[in-house]
Amino acid sequence: MNPTSEKIAVITGATSGLGLETAKAVAQAGWRIGFVARNRDRGEAARNIVFRETGSDRLDLWICDLSSPDQIRRLAGEIRSAYPRLNVLVNNAAVVPAVRTMTADGLETQFAVNHLAYFLLTNLLLDPLRAAAPSRVVNVSSGLHERAALDFENLQGEKSYKPMTQYGAMKLANVLFTYELARRLEGSGVTAVALSPGFTATGLGRNFSPGMRWAMKVLGKRADQGAAGIVRLALSPEVEGMTGRYFRGLKEVRSSRASLDPETARRLWELSARLT
Repeated sequence: MNPTSEKIAVITGATSGLGLETAKAVAQAGWRIGFVARNRDRGEAARNIVFRETGSDRLDLWICDLSSPDQIRRLAGEIRSAYPRLNVLVNNAAVVPAVRTMTADGLETQFAVNHLAYFLLTNLLLDPLRAAAPSRVVNVSSGLHERAALDFENLQGEKSYKPMTQYGAMKLANVLFTYELARRLEGSGVTAVALSPGFTATGLGRNFSPGMRWAMKVLGKRADQGAAGIVRLALSPEVEGMTGRYFRGLKEVRSSRASLDPETARRLWELSARLT
């Protein structure tokens, strides 16, 4: 296939749940997929699943611990070399440690993976995204951002750490980042959108409260249903050109009041740039 016509999507957190279902759908549409996985065995298993279910052999595996800025820089360099043009980046990977943990770089783990990895990988892949414009960045957030606030004095759980409180704050950070990115990329042909996939039963919830785990199991959507909104934002011509928007599943909605403050978004961007 002509490399200028081949459509390529990079998906983080693509070994299970929403990321894996997104990869299946995008591969089924005929695109090349770049899987970003922390563990090679799990990455190979996911790639094999997509191959068996779609028949696509245009499936590339990239190994990266997204808690490490140095590994993200290495990953981005490898992706830029392999893909001079990148049509879609889906930032999906997330973790929810039950207790506060720190990365080797001295960053709180949720802050590092659930926010800084989105920020750093996206910025490092802007050249291939611009080269493929119109192209898209899709940031997977959560409806939990609606109950969250961003406390810059406790951004990394310095004063207190509750898994779900921190998760909600990082999902708010995803929306703030999306809006600021859209402002900074205006006119470039690269769009940025965020979404909540909806209440979906995935492995991410294993450290949630017992009540939340029960609700996810009993009431949550299947992963393929939750991924439908991500797939639409990645592929659908209906949303081409839309930027700085927030979706709940398939529907555009207004995000939380806290997410709409441009000063908070700018401050978060500048702090993230310093830390990375």
